[in-house]
Amino acid sequence: MIPRIDLNADLGEHDGAPPAAARDLLRAVTSANVACGWHAGDAVSMRLTVSEAATLGVQIGAHPSYPDRAGFGRRVVPMSPTEIADAVAHQVHALCAVATAERAAVRHVKPHGALYNLACRDRQVADGIVSGVLLVDASLALYAPADSVLALAGAAAGLHVVAEGFLDRAYEDDGTLTPRDVPGAVLDDAAAAAVRAVDWMRTGTVRTRTGRVLTRRLETLCVHGDTGDAASIAVGVRAALAAAGVRVLPALEA
Repeated sequence: MIPRIDLNADLGEHDGAPPAAARDLLRAVTSANVACGWHAGDAVSMRLTVSEAATLGVQIGAHPSYPDRAGFGRRVVPMSPTEIADAVAHQVHALCAVATAERAAVRHVKPHGALYNLACRDRQVADGIVSGVLLVDASLALYAPADSVLALAGAAAGLHVVAEGFLDRAYEDDGTLTPRDVPGAVLDDAAAAAVRAVDWMRTGTVRTRTGRVLTRRLETLCVHGDTGDAASIAVGVRAALAAAGVRVLPALEA
């Protein structure tokens, strides 16, 4: 079997029409996690991003967050599991309504920022996210790091969990992402990202910031939309994977 991988990016993280860099990134990936307005984006950005993604055959996903536009969703907002479930459901419902109007469909959910990171180690937060997804549609897939608390919570609830890895972020020895305020946490070298992607697909492993080898089964690789020159990273990664014989396809394509 020829190996395959999905290449995803966080998109729609702007108000109004997408800038050229965002459109270039959308053309380079196979699935898009669309901001739902709580950390970034608005009704116009959601509609235009969904419309173009559907035209390009890019899989559409919701990218819900804490209510934190001032902090771009990267600050933890104290919320109960029920409040998290309601917040996630509200945001996913909003994107689904946009997609329906554009004759498209939302296929997955990937939490954003602090909500995603905390859910990877806090079962109550993870269960709140999962409950929110289930309030909307149990057939939606959940993007989460392999073997994380979020992945385990999703699987326990019967969701289709898609194992995710990050090309533009450093890892700690416990498998979590290096905090952004640590030097070297964000990796924006396009050539290095391409090498990392191919090596990850060949070996099933990635090195941490300290050099430790982590085994991570992957179904999707992420490039953050706000990483410097994200479009060039995604283009280079996709070309390198294709040259290595890896098929780059949406995670949920039959």
